[in-house]
Amino acid sequence: MTTVILVVVLLVAAAGVFFALARGKGGAAQLQAPPAPKTTPPQAPPRREEPPRSVPRGEPPRELPRSPAPPASSPAAQPPPPPSAPPAAKKDIAGLRKGLAATRGGFIAKLSAIFQGKKEIDPAILEQMEEVMLAGDVGPKTTQAILGRLRDSLGRSELKDADAVWSQLRAEATRILSIGGGAIRLGNRPTVVLLVGVNGVGKTTTIGKLATRYNAAGKKVVLAAGDTFRAAAVQQLEVWGKRVGAEVVRGKEGADPGAVAFDATSSAKAAGADLLLVDTAGRLHTKVPLMDEIKKVRKTIAKAMDGAPHETLLVLDATTGQNALQQATLFKEALDLTGIVLTKLDGTAKGGIVLGICDELRVPVRYIGLGERAEDLREFHSDEFVEALFGKGEDDVAAA
Repeated sequence: MTTVILVVVLLVAAAGVFFALARGKGGAAQLQAPPAPKTTPPQAPPRREEPPRSVPRGEPPRELPRSPAPPASSPAAQPPPPPSAPPAAKKDIAGLRKGLAATRGGFIAKLSAIFQGKKEIDPAILEQMEEVMLAGDVGPKTTQAILGRLRDSLGRSELKDADAVWSQLRAEATRILSIGGGAIRLGNRPTVVLLVGVNGVGKTTTIGKLATRYNAAGKKVVLAAGDTFRAAAVQQLEVWGKRVGAEVVRGKEGADPGAVAFDATSSAKAAGADLLLVDTAGRLHTKVPLMDEIKKVRKTIAKAMDGAPHETLLVLDATTGQNALQQATLFKEALDLTGIVLTKLDGTAKGGIVLGICDELRVPVRYIGLGERAEDLREFHSDEFVEALFGKGEDDVAAA
């Protein structure tokens, strides 16, 4: 019995040990972490073909060459254009013809009347033309030069009718007037313009009109009140200055005009102005001391700025006829004139004086005055002037 009990106990103990061992293996298996996968170094994704200039954002291009500089002909490489004159106004032949109505109704109308009803041209017609041209202020020298060429053409039988004569007359006028002209060109900062002339020709008014024109074109303008002997001239210039927003440099009444011109030139340089217009006192062209004084003013301006004045314009009253030509002759002898401003062509002027001045003095007309308004000061262009003066307008066509 005892033996049986001992065997049972041994069997139970063996079974317990067996189950204990089995349970231990199962728990270890549950607690043991699964084996880590076999690690390999990370590989970059396969490289794709990139465009030649593709560069990661935020990084400078390392292997790409730098962009070449733009060629000299490209707009980026070109230097800014130098200052120039304001844009020219569109052609207005009808308006110009209207402004020249007095001249067309006198000098030109008389020339036209010579050819009316003429089917053949003979030398007697040229004699009639000579009288009209002299009366129209063309001047004897220029008249003889024009008629001499017409006689040569007539001798070669090239002038068969009135239209041929009129066509050659227009060609002669175009040849004489095509010596330059047009608006002031602003090639310096400032461009200094000295305006001279006798009393009453309209210098101060011309300066005001020029200031209005260039101010409207966006240019900075300074005015010099160099007519120190006439208080009204200074006041008039100040009115123009306020109207266009231009600085006016003035001195005391009776001050030295050269000193005013010097101060104005220095002030315009310091202010970075585009244009300086210098007014001067009217002076008789026959008075030597007065002409010497304007020479001193010119030299004083040159001391303030090398190369100045860049323009010296003579203002002439077109209604004075041959006297205007005499004025231009003496002023040219005293000064290096660069141009003429011919005022009051809308009045009783005969118009031929334009031909005489350009032909005899070889000084171009820059501007012509056809009224009181600022826009009535027009740039002179020979082709437009000849067309307006010699061409047929609507009234002429209707009359024909």
